[in-house]
Amino acid sequence: MPTILSAQQVTKSYSSSGTDVVAVLNLSLDIEEGELVCMLGASGCGKSTMLNLFAGFTTPSSGRVLLRDRPIAGIEPRCGMVFQSYALFPWKTVRQNVEFPLRMRGLARSERRAMADFFIDLVQLDGFADHYPAELSGGMQQRVTLARCLAADPEVLLMDEPFAALDAMTRQVMQDELLRIQRQSGKTIVFITHNIDEAIVLGHRIVVMSARPGRIRRIIPNPLPQPRDIAVQTSTAFADLKTEIWREVEGEVAQHIVQSRLAGSAQ
Repeated sequence: MPTILSAQQVTKSYSSSGTDVVAVLNLSLDIEEGELVCMLGASGCGKSTMLNLFAGFTTPSSGRVLLRDRPIAGIEPRCGMVFQSYALFPWKTVRQNVEFPLRMRGLARSERRAMADFFIDLVQLDGFADHYPAELSGGMQQRVTLARCLAADPEVLLMDEPFAALDAMTRQVMQDELLRIQRQSGKTIVFITHNIDEAIVLGHRIVVMSARPGRIRRIIPNPLPQPRDIAVQTSTAFADLKTEIWREVEGEVAQHIVQSRLAGSAQ
């Protein structure tokens, strides 16, 4: 498959309390069209920074970020972001929230409604179109967020720990739903997580990040069959892959803890 998203020798630094902090250092990564890539690592390892660079919310200090071989020079509408927080309009219904990006595109009312209802059905929220966010569970609100992002028809979905705030069972359901939607839509997805199990369930490849400054420690292809149901998740192969990934991550987590303690003592 062709490369759709690419980071080439990217470094990103910023100033914090008068000190320059390098969030990402000399990072290169190619993401293929239709791929679901999970980026995994300790807090502060540059995962969210890379997502913001892919979205065009910020620019590299050096290096290049490309979408279809063209530099991303500003906020990129072809890359849709789904955050951990739901970021819904509380005064709008589910349908109105999903219609919002369609309204911004100037689509006629009848077309907006038809498209919104299609995506509401895609995330299996039919029957809730006229409900308000406060009337929905956390998992349902995240489905609305996903439907709204899909309605904008981005080429790439950028997902920043979107299920982290959900309980374990709802999280499992949302993982299954995301995989179903990805198979149906063929969307390219870059998914940030701290959770090794989640990365294994979702990812075609798992990008393990180092502690700050963020670099790619290792890219691990995921050989497990799909769908990765409970039989796969309780298999020896799943446990072996989890152990392999943990061996890569363990030292980085320990380094992050040390860095955090040193930063705290310096204040």
